[in-house]
Amino acid sequence: MELIKDLIDILLHLDKYLDSVIRNYGSLTYGLLFLIVFCETGLVVTPILPGDSLLFAVGTFAALGSIDLGLVITLLSIAAIAGDTVNYWIGHIVGPKVFTKEKSLFFNKEYLVRTNHFYQKYGGKTIIIARFIPIIRTFAPFVAGIGRMTYGRFIAYNVIGGIGWITAFVLGGYFFGNIPFVKNNFSLIILAIIFISVLPLIIELLRKRR
Repeated sequence: MELIKDLIDILLHLDKYLDSVIRNYGSLTYGLLFLIVFCETGLVVTPILPGDSLLFAVGTFAALGSIDLGLVITLLSIAAIAGDTVNYWIGHIVGPKVFTKEKSLFFNKEYLVRTNHFYQKYGGKTIIIARFIPIIRTFAPFVAGIGRMTYGRFIAYNVIGGIGWITAFVLGGYFFGNIPFVKNNFSLIILAIIFISVLPLIIELLRKRR
């Protein structure tokens, strides 16, 4: 419970935490951001790490000159693409056996099943679409590997989706993050980003219940 509370606190106050990291660690911040994005996209056990909201906050600080815009977009795009690639090969190696695992501390079979349904509806484009949907984003490349999607096809979707996702949210923060209303209500904006991101999942769940 304490871990969940800490994660929620970090999510709601990303601007303050990121500002502290930049001040204390300087250029090492790029490495930390790279690691977070890589793990959030590359490891099925870390789907709860901040994604969209973190990128928006990064863009906000880039606009202030605290972070180099071109460098951070390049590094995080590489992290996103590399993360999905690792996730794909893990799924490819592990294979369908993973569907026999039940929910555990680090693994939720339900997320995997939902992602599989997402694939059935959107096909290979799921790799691109899923970039903008938390949880599905983490499991999409994993399921692609399990489903034996050809690597050539996967990497094309991966590169397009990775660059598009990073660029869209970082530039969103860059251009809008320092508007007085956004700056003064940053926690509410983060909640709005999270809500909009998970809205497709909510709609899909409501449809299934009907």
